[in-house]
Amino acid sequence: MTFIDYYKILGIDKKATDKEIKKAYRKLARKYHPDLNSNDKVAEKKFKQINEANEVLSNAENRKKYDEYGKDWKHAEQFEKAKQQQQYHGSTQQGGSANYTNENFSDFFSSMFGGGSAQPGGRNVKFRGQDFNAELHLDLKDVYQTHKRTLTVNGKNIRLTIPAGVKNGQIIKIKGHGGKGVNGGPNGDLLIKFTIANHTNFKRDKDNLYTTFDLDFYTSILGGDITINTFNGKVKLNVKPETQNETKVKLKGKGFPVYKNEGRFGDLYITYKIKTPSNLTNKEKELFEELAKLR
Repeated sequence: MTFIDYYKILGIDKKATDKEIKKAYRKLARKYHPDLNSNDKVAEKKFKQINEANEVLSNAENRKKYDEYGKDWKHAEQFEKAKQQQQYHGSTQQGGSANYTNENFSDFFSSMFGGGSAQPGGRNVKFRGQDFNAELHLDLKDVYQTHKRTLTVNGKNIRLTIPAGVKNGQIIKIKGHGGKGVNGGPNGDLLIKFTIANHTNFKRDKDNLYTTFDLDFYTSILGGDITINTFNGKVKLNVKPETQNETKVKLKGKGFPVYKNEGRFGDLYITYKIKTPSNLTNKEKELFEELAKLR
């Protein structure tokens, strides 16, 4: 495997902070994004490298492994485990502690991942592949309905179904789509984290939605019918006479879909904000004065 300098790809120093890594990644991802570089193979390859570098360096644990093991960082855990076994066998066979030199390190690593024998008796050690981490950015409207989407991870296109109701920060696992197993071991998994932006007038809290409605002064006093926007259409409501400011109304089943529970929805809560009339005519002022005297 050819060594890839992830720091060089992102144009940052090895001492870069998490904030600097994130900033560099976003800048380069925008520059080389496929939507802005249609049919540009060079940009496509660069975009994949940028994403791969970010997946490693933005994860503190993976970054530590990469800094220590370089191109073999994905096998760090397996190596440490097998290294301990080797030390143990050396200790028991020699009746004392084993001296593990850099030369032993190189030979043993080669035997582990170069197809050689890694256990006494010539048995190959099977290791599970590395888990991959990816982040998928969506809008709140995108997760109101179940839909399919293609995600590119390490140069591979993965077609996945995104269930309605996925939450911001939620992580789902795609089994077997991680790194390839070693010596016939199982593949790792792909862990996808959802980052969901909300550009609507609704606030989401779990499966419920919250919004406000500007209610005119006269309807709040006399009552009447109004039309309100829900997340997936309009509904008519009847306002009771003498409705007060900050009155809350619940529309059952008009909230957000419940994750992996088809047909179930949360509720929509509407808060009335009464608008005081302005630019009154002289006649209107006279009528309000008469009302004030009656009260």
